[in-house]
Amino acid sequence: MFEKGGYIVYGTTGVCEIEDITSPNIEGVPGNRLYYVLNPCFKKGNRIFTPVDNEKVVIRAVMTQEEAASLVDEIPHIEELWEKDDKVRELRYKEAIRSCNPREWIQIIKTSYQRQQQRKAAGKKATTVDERYFKAAEEHLYAELSIALGVPKDEVRDYIQKRLGKEQGN
Repeated sequence: MFEKGGYIVYGTTGVCEIEDITSPNIEGVPGNRLYYVLNPCFKKGNRIFTPVDNEKVVIRAVMTQEEAASLVDEIPHIEELWEKDDKVRELRYKEAIRSCNPREWIQIIKTSYQRQQQRKAAGKKATTVDERYFKAAEEHLYAELSIALGVPKDEVRDYIQKRLGKEQGN
């Protein structure tokens, strides 16, 4: 069980702060069951009530600062998801988003970016699927890195570029 005031990744909603852990007095909800009251960090106005023992949605702790920095350092070594079949690739993208695994988000970002560059070089536009999953993976990854590293979300890309530039001797 996570603690009140902590941060978690809650399924495809993304990073949430645990506002409370309570047995809500709501009709139809058993009074002896504990719920997290979650506030999505980057989707204001929403509030989520979910059972503490929810097994239908991935709920995990946000990376630590050390884990986040280490993950950024690993980016150049994380393989793309090379799949020629568009439908299979879209399915893999969808599974990767649902996995809530930051390494899989990076795979999507790298794959869709490479595909966009190849299509651009061939005089073609990026596919809607690549654009949609690129944005979703980037949103999830940057949100978690923002919280873990204490960097504003809109500065995460610069943080990554600077850190990787230093690692590669640039």
